[in-house]
Amino acid sequence: MIDTVRLTAEEGLALVERGEVSAGELHRAYLDAIADRNPELHAYLRVVEEPEGTSIPIALKDVILTRGVETTAGSKILEGYLPIYDATVTRRCKDAGLTLLGKTNTDEFAMGSSTENSAYGPTHNPWDPTRVPGGSGGGSAAAVTAGLAPWALGSDTGGSIKQPSALCGNVGLRPTYGTVSRYGVVAFASSLDQVGPVARTVRDCALLYRIISGRDTCDSTTVDVPEVVLPDGESLEGVRIGVPKEMNEADGIEPGVSEAVRRAIDLAAELGAEVGECELPRSVDYGLACYYLVAPAEASSNLARYDGVRYGLRAGGESYDEMVEGTRDAGFGDEPKRRIMLGAYALSAGYYDAYYGQAQKVRTVIAREHAAAFERFDVLVSPTSPTVAFPLGAKTQDPLAMYLSDLLTIPSCMAGLPGLNVPVGLSEGLPVGLQVIGPQFAENTLFRVGHALERAIGFDVVPERLR
Repeated sequence: MIDTVRLTAEEGLALVERGEVSAGELHRAYLDAIADRNPELHAYLRVVEEPEGTSIPIALKDVILTRGVETTAGSKILEGYLPIYDATVTRRCKDAGLTLLGKTNTDEFAMGSSTENSAYGPTHNPWDPTRVPGGSGGGSAAAVTAGLAPWALGSDTGGSIKQPSALCGNVGLRPTYGTVSRYGVVAFASSLDQVGPVARTVRDCALLYRIISGRDTCDSTTVDVPEVVLPDGESLEGVRIGVPKEMNEADGIEPGVSEAVRRAIDLAAELGAEVGECELPRSVDYGLACYYLVAPAEASSNLARYDGVRYGLRAGGESYDEMVEGTRDAGFGDEPKRRIMLGAYALSAGYYDAYYGQAQKVRTVIAREHAAAFERFDVLVSPTSPTVAFPLGAKTQDPLAMYLSDLLTIPSCMAGLPGLNVPVGLSEGLPVGLQVIGPQFAENTLFRVGHALERAIGFDVVPERLR
């Protein structure tokens, strides 16, 4: 019997390669696990029963297009939409022989930090189903942690891979902007969106990043990437780790989170790393405000295409304007409506320079501040999330409190930098994540640091209730 709760993607690949299990048998084992545990967790919106591939399965966040398989972005406005082509990352997974398990739940149009904004109901955290799994990619993170997929793809705009991975206790990578194609990915904020892997181990994460990364002629923002090196060492000799004061002492960071992260930093020093303090004052002070001007502005532009004419939901009306208004009113949930209004205001005549234009200038300052820190350090570290997983419903009536969940992940996203979440311990019985940030194209360094800490800490990624 295949223990999907503990099987890593690397182990699964080896089983298939040695002929000890077929791709179909492995796919079926995960379908059985989904049938058993998904009704409680609601990690998947839909599953694919018949595998097409020769290797291990993968789950895809429901913003990634899959030819012939419904893709809704967690929204009623796209209910029933069947893409006629695959996203580039989907095609690359298929070319590698991976079989599609299904589409995972997400906050609507990837807008949220708890996966409670999905039009199809919230996802629950495998460690404690009364709590959120993080967002917007809570479905992918919960599926990996609960053994419902060996690995998965998510998308990250301001923290939507790293933060759910932190709250669910697994490894998640937001790659350098431009290293992974966005072609065929439902757009939220085009200058920020990035697809990345969610996995049980750092090596699994690196393996999946190797599959999906690289230049794509369908996405002009993509670039060639350095060869991906799988980490295998346990020493951090020669690695310079910076500890930004503002990101480790920010208001709202829970004591248990700070303690677990501090232990991990001390352990890094024991493994040979050179650890020192640095500062990112403007990035932390202005990052959140800057993001909530840039991202909604781009969202208001991107979501204008959902008018009831081309695809998805169409409401009735006696005129075109009535039809569009009715479609958007019925199809969009509260959070997309909120961000569309914010973004339209920020882009409106007379306010563009004061809001969106000013935010882009601040974004440049954030990028320069990070670049200065990387003149002294190879990576920067902080908590990924200021808190552990919070109860379902705890922040749904307070948008600002929800937005603050991404306080620590947003600055590096605004700078287009790669970030890796690594689970480093428990607080109140729930996972704590360490965020490791690097300069552009430093994924291999992140994998090295993450793998060394992962091996030294020995964190059990399987929730106690599933052991």
